[in-house]
Amino acid sequence: VQLQASGGGLVQAGGSLRLSCAGWKRAFSHHAVGWFRQPPGKEREIVAARSWSGRNTYFADSVKGRFTISGSGTKETVYLQMNSLKPEDTAVYYCAARFDSTGSRFYTDRSEYNFWGQGTLVTVSS
Repeated sequence: VQLQASGGGLVQAGGSLRLSCAGWKRAFSHHAVGWFRQPPGKEREIVAARSWSGRNTYFADSVKGRFTISGSGTKETVYLQMNSLKPEDTAVYYCAARFDSTGSRFYTDRSEYNFWGQGTLVTVSS
């Protein structure tokens, strides 16, 4: 069971990037997803989370209004659209997943996830 995060890169402040988290076949039909990030020298923190139904989402205050989270129709990929990027968004971004029986829950604590991608680096220049 693997997750593959991609889409990171170097972007100027104010720019946009879309990160992708690819899972196994129909991975996200019963798995809630979270995006975390780890800035240089800091702890890993929650950025956004999504119930597998897509009905419920969570965004950290620092990204609210700038980031959105969505899923593909095939239930195999989850996206993190990042707009109006700031230098403080610079970090390694990780996607994570966990089984959820309800379809309505999202999870914001990293300890609640048991599947992780390898991380993708986002660098925002000023």
